[in-house]
Amino acid sequence: MPEGTPASQTLSRGIRILEVLADARVPLTIDEIAARLEVHRSVAYRLLRTLEDHRLVGRDASGSVTLGARMAALAAGVAHDLQAEALPELTAIANELGMTCFLGVLDGDDCITLASIEPRHAIASVAQRPGARHPVTVGAPGKAILAQLRPSEWPTGIEQTLRDEVERARTRGYATSHDEVIPTVQSVAVPLALRGQRPAAIAVVHVATDLEDAEIAARLQRSASAIRDALDG
Repeated sequence: MPEGTPASQTLSRGIRILEVLADARVPLTIDEIAARLEVHRSVAYRLLRTLEDHRLVGRDASGSVTLGARMAALAAGVAHDLQAEALPELTAIANELGMTCFLGVLDGDDCITLASIEPRHAIASVAQRPGARHPVTVGAPGKAILAQLRPSEWPTGIEQTLRDEVERARTRGYATSHDEVIPTVQSVAVPLALRGQRPAAIAVVHVATDLEDAEIAARLQRSASAIRDALDG
């Protein structure tokens, strides 16, 4: 696009609605969506009607708005080969460790969850929904992704404490976090570097476990190697 070409405000707002709904993780009313977009209710309503026509959003029994089924179909087409190879590994890890396991990828300055599997028989597990995002500067997956980048490629303003943590993650091959993204939740992540793909990470989240971080990381690394072998040949 030529520099200086004006962006479409309508399209930008429509995309923002999808991001707001993905981040919220719960249905939102039209008034709540309008407030988060800082637009009049009538503007939000018109945007939602268009998104609803394309099945990108839907309504629950109370009339609140949720992401629609069509979003799942679109998401399935993103990094299809990576998801296809990763899902069996994520499933195996989740069920073996009894923890939610997910694949995160770099998206701008964020880490976005591309795929996630919750353990089959766990009494309680931490939800990590596809599409969830958080700054790459927080959480174990973000650190594992930053470890694959040159410091010049990092977001600006990173403090020395985080730089030291990323260097430790690069040296030992895995990253950890405690209470950084979700209170009381811990995470372990390993880098997943693939040719032609954005920097990624495989991670688990849990509240408590008897396993050491290094044990969890070793299991994640085996799956990361299997995915790399399958995709990079």
